[in-house]
Amino acid sequence: MRTDIFARLDREPEPPKIEPPRMSRHRIALFCGTLAFYVAIVVAVLVSSWLVTLDWKVMLFRPYQQWPEFHAFLDYYIVLGQRGPTATMVACWLGWRSWRQHTMRPLLTLGASLLLLNVTVGAVKIGLGRLGPHYATQIGSAELFAGGDIFPSGHTANAVVTWGILAYLATTPRARRYLSAVSAIVSLGVGLTTVYLGTHWLSDVLLGWAAGLLILLSLPWVEPLITRAEAWIFAQREALRGRGRPVPSVPVAAGGPRTVVLPRPVGATAEPSVLEPVAAGGHAATTTGTVTGARSRAHSAAPSHLVRSERTPVTPAGSRRPPHADRTPRGGTAPARPMSGG
Repeated sequence: MRTDIFARLDREPEPPKIEPPRMSRHRIALFCGTLAFYVAIVVAVLVSSWLVTLDWKVMLFRPYQQWPEFHAFLDYYIVLGQRGPTATMVACWLGWRSWRQHTMRPLLTLGASLLLLNVTVGAVKIGLGRLGPHYATQIGSAELFAGGDIFPSGHTANAVVTWGILAYLATTPRARRYLSAVSAIVSLGVGLTTVYLGTHWLSDVLLGWAAGLLILLSLPWVEPLITRAEAWIFAQREALRGRGRPVPSVPVAAGGPRTVVLPRPVGATAEPSVLEPVAAGGHAATTTGTVTGARSRAHSAAPSHLVRSERTPVTPAGSRRPPHADRTPRGGTAPARPMSGG
């Protein structure tokens, strides 16, 4: 049974050295060209040019009525452009990559791209206020500044950014090429699906593609901020770990001095307990403090490392019985008794 197929589930022993994409001349040229295309579409809609006329022709053609057999499938396919489901799926994948590679860069890059998407696309939506095809009021009108939020297409821009971020974070050129092709196909299909369902104008989709591509092309400019944010997060994590760790105790070397509490001898006056270092052999080390005579005699009489219950009892010399006047000591000569009578 092969077990190497589970090898990629383990964490890598060391973080891989992944070089983020740089802002090369080729990327700058693409960014400038996409930005010019973005501005051209906005201007064309503002002046109600031929692009607005094309929007109305496609809308009146009603593709969902021309090919109704695709309607059920495209209702599910459009989910690939919704913010909530797509962001959750991609965040789970990038979260696993972050855990495996010991880095927060994938998740931080996704968060930065979605933040840029909300700010840029949302600002243009609210500023232009274009109504969608289902809410149009006048044929041939651009339906701008009417309180709508349809221009550019959020589904299309979100599909470009969410799926394109996988290609941006790819670690090999081969994976980057394949993921770029997949993300382009998905975002192209999502944009055309919104036109088929009649929820967006064709110009909304064109501007959505340009808006998402601008965010992907500008991500190398955000990489220094992502690096600083990652360093700050790791620093906060280490600070929290250090705050919860107990203070390590200093071990005592073998044969080194240790501190013991000496017992108070019987009959000595009550004094504060004195801590004296005792060497490995059990004898008290010489101290510079003053010790009373009774305490010094007690220390010299018994080893200080023994407690009172462990000392050998001392048998007192002689008998404990009180002396008696009529009793003759052992081994002595009895006194002469007086003779009675004659």
